[in-house]
Amino acid sequence: MKLRIRRIAAWLAGAALLTAGCGPGRNHEIIVGSKNFTESALLGEILAQQIENKTHLHVERRFYLAGSFICQQAMLAGRIDVYAEYTGTALTAILHDPIERDRQAVYDRVKREYESRFHFEVMPPFGFNNTFAMVVRGEDARRLNLHTISDAARYAPQWRAGFGYEFMERPDGYAGLARVYGLHFRESPQIMDLGLLYRALLDKNVDIVAGNSTDGLLSARDLTVLEDNLHYFPPYEAVPVVRDQALASHPDLAAAIAGLADKISDAEMRKMNYEVDGEHRDASVVAREFLCANGLE
Repeated sequence: MKLRIRRIAAWLAGAALLTAGCGPGRNHEIIVGSKNFTESALLGEILAQQIENKTHLHVERRFYLAGSFICQQAMLAGRIDVYAEYTGTALTAILHDPIERDRQAVYDRVKREYESRFHFEVMPPFGFNNTFAMVVRGEDARRLNLHTISDAARYAPQWRAGFGYEFMERPDGYAGLARVYGLHFRESPQIMDLGLLYRALLDKNVDIVAGNSTDGLLSARDLTVLEDNLHYFPPYEAVPVVRDQALASHPDLAAAIAGLADKISDAEMRKMNYEVDGEHRDASVVAREFLCANGLE
């Protein structure tokens, strides 16, 4: 019930954001937005604190604005100035372009099209890639010497798989993965809620699941992410997206944000996600500690 109320509240907040007028000018203010999940809010907080640390701008936070569409519309309306997006999501959900699996090609196209269509600057990636991840128990990986999805494919006929509904349906999901790697499981994959996947794996109800590469539990449990050695999954690099007008109005903003380039590894993002979701720490504190540890305070 609480989660449902929170989602409704986030949707209403996003709707109000888009229907509000442009309001007065913001000469010394930057508004940082985020989507409605932990990782996005953490990246928003990191961006906000970095801007506060490196400029004299006042930063307003408008987090949990639902998904990519709401954030995109808020940027177009000038209601937020910067937020963190993922290159694969930008390519397919915003630009509606075909799936592309070359990381640099995806980044270059998204950067070019966001500038020409929307007057948004796609800045250098934070450093991590939050794509789908095929995950097995650590004990099985060690016992069977599993490192890649190709390694696991040899054992798939003896295994049960657990996947989320979206992974079963989307174009970069199970059907293509099975075709590329020749995966044939003991029975049809179980479709389950994303929140139950890792519990089912750890309880040995399934033997392999499709998670996300920066899920917090991956840093806290004996789980192994298999290398996508045939490069099936498209890249989902996290990148700051900034309105050109904000960059033009605040010359020191670009350098502040660029200071975060390549600073967050997959492992670091998993760790921060777990600290918020698993240890229930405040995202602002986790973000501050990250910036301090990297000499960015």
